[in-house]
Amino acid sequence: MPDHVPPRVFISYAHDSPDHKDMVRQFATFLHGRIGLDVRLDQWDDNRRRDWSLWAIEQFTAADFIMVIASPHYRLRADGMAPPEEGRGSHFETAIIRDRMTKNLRLETERILPVVLPGRSKDDIPTFLNAYSTTRFEITEFTEDGVAELLAAITGQGRYTAPERGRWRADGPPEPVLLAKGVHWLASSTNVHTGGAWIDGVRYDDCILLRPTSPTEPSAFIEVDLGGRYESLTAVAGIPDDATEPFQVGHFQVRVEHQPSREYRAALGKPATVEVNVTGATHLRLEMRRPGVTGGSTRLPELAWANPTLR
Repeated sequence: MPDHVPPRVFISYAHDSPDHKDMVRQFATFLHGRIGLDVRLDQWDDNRRRDWSLWAIEQFTAADFIMVIASPHYRLRADGMAPPEEGRGSHFETAIIRDRMTKNLRLETERILPVVLPGRSKDDIPTFLNAYSTTRFEITEFTEDGVAELLAAITGQGRYTAPERGRWRADGPPEPVLLAKGVHWLASSTNVHTGGAWIDGVRYDDCILLRPTSPTEPSAFIEVDLGGRYESLTAVAGIPDDATEPFQVGHFQVRVEHQPSREYRAALGKPATVEVNVTGATHLRLEMRRPGVTGGSTRLPELAWANPTLR
């Protein structure tokens, strides 16, 4: 089915009472008018004399999904426990459903959707729909959140997607990934850039650098999505050897899942070695700043996360 064509849904239910009919109509109206499903309901097609048996067969044949609305009378008729002259429409429709499920149980289990409306019970679901061993949809309110699981079954798009698989030990050690060039940043300060730098006489080619031109930018950060794939972060935090001002001290902070680890401090010729456990983490933030820089100050920070690497 093309994405732009809404799924067609037929609602099968019993006329237990005027209140029950009203609730079913309100539910159908919500799905049709608010959610955008192509909903078919008998109450909307009673504008002329019909052969309701043929009408039901047409709906079952054309529908992408059948919503079975649980109620005491519907279950009695579906389970063959009601007099044959009572609720003939429900008898007829449930017989069709049973026949289709017998023909192709796997397909029809996905297509027939048992729905429990507010005030009803899962025990009102017909026996052949296996209320306790298969998925049922208990609607507590007519809102998008209230029908989210039902819509997931119709669209095939669940509310949650499985994350990318992490590293299994048998896969061997993961390839190191450099934050300066191998990982997409979720967010970052506008004043950071990547490049090389000499720190304490050692050349690092893949650094995250803070070298602003304005004293209003004393700090910087980057954020990345780890996806639970890594175990450790290693880096060198330091002041580039060619810093204009040799007496500055940089403060470096790692946040894992938004929680801070220890703070590292570095001065010219005295870099800090950083190693942080990120096993299973999904969110990482690196921060660097030079305290004491205020508006009008000429004391600009020159800081570097040197070769920050995920393993």
